[in-house]
Amino acid sequence: METREEHYESMMQAVKRYSPAADLDVIQRAFEYANEKHKKQLRKSGEPYIIHPLAVAEIVAEIGLDTDAIAAALLHDTIEDTAATHEQIAELFSPTIANLVEGVSKLTRVH
Repeated sequence: METREEHYESMMQAVKRYSPAADLDVIQRAFEYANEKHKKQLRKSGEPYIIHPLAVAEIVAEIGLDTDAIAAALLHDTIEDTAATHEQIAELFSPTIANLVEGVSKLTRVH
């Protein structure tokens, strides 16, 4: 089982390789925020929950999407699964990132 740090490094390598224009500071802040919000959550496998957002962000980076999309991938479960709000995400990151996070949360409710 890979560690949180190994997943983080893999995601950052994908960002640098496939999304070289991405703002690494914004992505780092999004990771830190999501990591803090999910710190007490575990996946069914027992892994830290943050592994899932890191994997999603890595995929988003690999398809060449921008900073906002990568940050939103890292944050995508914070509004739904933690005490984070749309307003907090908008203030800390941007309204665009907050809207992307909220949009993903709404999509997961559609079956």
